[in-house]
Amino acid sequence: MTQYSIWVLEYAYVANYHVSGIVYGAHNQGFRKLPYCYVLIKGNGTVAMVDVGYNEKDVGAEMARKFNVEAWQSPAAILAQCDVTPEQVEHVFLTHAHFDHMGNTDAFPQAKFYIQEKEVAKWVWAMALDQRFRWLNLATDPHDVLRVVDLARQGRLVCLDGDRTDVLPGIDCRAAYDTHTWGSMFVTVRNGAGSRSDNWVLAGDLVYSFENLVGQDPEAPPQYIPVGLGVGSQTNLIFTTDRMVQEGGGDVERVIPIHEEGLRDRFPSRINANGLRITELALADGERSRVA
Repeated sequence: MTQYSIWVLEYAYVANYHVSGIVYGAHNQGFRKLPYCYVLIKGNGTVAMVDVGYNEKDVGAEMARKFNVEAWQSPAAILAQCDVTPEQVEHVFLTHAHFDHMGNTDAFPQAKFYIQEKEVAKWVWAMALDQRFRWLNLATDPHDVLRVVDLARQGRLVCLDGDRTDVLPGIDCRAAYDTHTWGSMFVTVRNGAGSRSDNWVLAGDLVYSFENLVGQDPEAPPQYIPVGLGVGSQTNLIFTTDRMVQEGGGDVERVIPIHEEGLRDRFPSRINANGLRITELALADGERSRVA
């Protein structure tokens, strides 16, 4: 029995992104498309998401221009592909605080948000540092952090202290401290009868590409290569990558890099009228396909 339907929904993209930003040390390898996506999870009587994208206004729009983001579409337009509205989303798992993952919390007025306590605390710390250290805030909009703090005031924020199993039935949050960010996490959906081969591991930005999971040389033995941006340790990133693979039963295709354009080649996908991709990882019993 499959409990949850899972879709990776592209809401914008960077047409030409440095490969060295995706795969650490891959210098002079040119550019490639970097989709901006979030994940929709539907089943067991609830609707949840992993990350929320950014809002195309104010500082969010300025940061999008800085990173050359194109083709942004609102959550209302993107979720409609799966017959869901933002108001129906009840739970949101924030993998980390970068603007393209945590910048649109206001679009989900009924949702409860889950984030690692360390992620919130360390971004407040980083914001308070002298301007000489501003590189640390390269991809973070301070307004997003303030909005998350206000969610606490509203009673809609859950701060996690490490791993938590069954945040929702069959859905686990796994801490990945001092990796891509100080309090990153990934989300595991245990979507079957108990075997890890039924798991889906939604990686946030702990991996950008399948190359982070297997390396760049198909003729060589597989190796883990960290992503190009980390405020924590590359060693921690590599060991977190192995942990994610183990949670996926040893199958790297069960670890989903949200920014991976190649998802379209491995899973059922289609391109919508705005040139954005919807990828279907799993369908709950009785759910119809949105890509057929």
